[in-house]
Amino acid sequence: MDKNIEQRIKLLKEKYDAIDQDLETQLDGLLYSKPITYWDYIQTDALLNLQVQRTGFKDEMVFIMYHQINELIFKMIRWEIEQVAHHENLTTKFFTERLMRISRYFDMLTASFTIMGDGMEREQYAKFRDTLTPASGFQSAQYRLIEFCSTELINLIDYRFRSKIDRNTPFENAFEHLYWQAAGKDYKTGEKSYLLEQFEKKYKTKFLDTMKEYNSINLWAKFKSLPKKDKENIDLINAMRHLDYCINIKWVMSHYEAAGKYIGTQDEATGGSDWRKYMHPKYQKRIFFPDLWSREEFENWGVTNLEAYKILT
Repeated sequence: MDKNIEQRIKLLKEKYDAIDQDLETQLDGLLYSKPITYWDYIQTDALLNLQVQRTGFKDEMVFIMYHQINELIFKMIRWEIEQVAHHENLTTKFFTERLMRISRYFDMLTASFTIMGDGMEREQYAKFRDTLTPASGFQSAQYRLIEFCSTELINLIDYRFRSKIDRNTPFENAFEHLYWQAAGKDYKTGEKSYLLEQFEKKYKTKFLDTMKEYNSINLWAKFKSLPKKDKENIDLINAMRHLDYCINIKWVMSHYEAAGKYIGTQDEATGGSDWRKYMHPKYQKRIFFPDLWSREEFENWGVTNLEAYKILT
């Protein structure tokens, strides 16, 4: 028998002995199993059968598939964040690489808005959007999870209430004052829209659990826990700033502009949300890593940095 094959069999035996499994049984399983195919591995048939239209308008299919692609990319982003958050021996190299991966995903999302912005007939959208009510892109739970996993809760609190919230605030109370609540709550009466009620009914438990889990291991917390020398690493700092800018300026504004093209001057989106007030960065100053920006950059967030930001040297 070839020595390389003998060595591999030895390694396989060690592998399965370690988990109390019989090597011969495993080899029999390999012998009888069918070769993997691309379509089985990717689950192509299942994936391509997830698009179900509510109308007969052709461009509704573009709308559905585009949002499903977004959700898949969001899952990739969460996968990268999880690796950083649960890394026990985090290095600046690993941290920087994962941050840049996430930024590339958001760059892709930002550039892709032309697919929806220029790829649907406005007349068709104006008709099939009525069948989507009260659903709204506001209800993307994965995007909310990305936010919880990226920064401390105080940076996600509605700007009007940040002075009243701190680390001792119960999670339930902090949740009620998150910036995106403004899209579905009348703060004068405390009444929530049907859009928000349904969103919370489905995901609130998951959100609260994630808020607690990532309270001390979100990306911002992980950065602040690094040794002083690592926190001064210019590549890591620039990667943090780049990610902040990609998510909270470029991607958000691309979304904002695409929504504006189809919704026009209307203040309400399909779910009844006041989309302009909670989406545009100048209103809420959503900044994941605030200490990495100058006072001037912070105060003019969403005003003077819509086209570019400063890369540190």
